[in-house]
Amino acid sequence: MKRTYPGALREILATNLRRMRVERGLTQEALADLSEIDRTYISGIERGLRNLSIDNLERLARALRLEPWQLIRRSDGDR
Repeated sequence: MKRTYPGALREILATNLRRMRVERGLTQEALADLSEIDRTYISGIERGLRNLSIDNLERLARALRLEPWQLIRRSDGDR
């Protein structure tokens, strides 16, 4: 059966990416430039619509000066 909703990890990634981008004062366009990923793709990730590759996770983490695991780590308040 095809899943029609995002998995929990995708939602965590969406929330973390948006929060960390905003904390750094970056627009989606600026993050797109830094990570060399299309802005519309970043928008889709932040809305939980995109299932990104490990390579793109690494590119986003590098652009935000993070370790990749930090983008997929559940926050303490989400338990």
